[in-house]
Amino acid sequence: MTQYDEYPKDMLNYLKNYGPHFNKKLCEFAVKQMTKMVDGKEVGVVPMSKEQVSDILKKHNVHVYNNVLSDFVFAYQMGESDFLGSSIPDEKHLALYVKDVIDDIDAPDGIIFTRWYASMCFMGIPIEWQEML
Repeated sequence: MTQYDEYPKDMLNYLKNYGPHFNKKLCEFAVKQMTKMVDGKEVGVVPMSKEQVSDILKKHNVHVYNNVLSDFVFAYQMGESDFLGSSIPDEKHLALYVKDVIDDIDAPDGIIFTRWYASMCFMGIPIEWQEML
């Protein structure tokens, strides 16, 4: 996201309230767009709550420090959707992936939100920002 981009008014309202981060509603919307392959079939990702993802991180003794709102839930579910069973072999390594993504010291604030938003724009998926407030 740059100073030269134009954003919908409702998106600007969202950003004023939450910054470039996932609140619960936006995270749920984003996860609903995710799919993964299961037994050769494309299926939707089952949404998880903050508590469920927190429990998985605790189970594997993974502590995320730079988390804002529901960013870690999005990161977990994106990792599950795109990498679990391939480059991420199991739940423990998925938890470590979440830490790597969220606590990346040289990544700018809001990078996972920005990457996600760019993907939505590229795929032409509309976001009803007013509904995400």
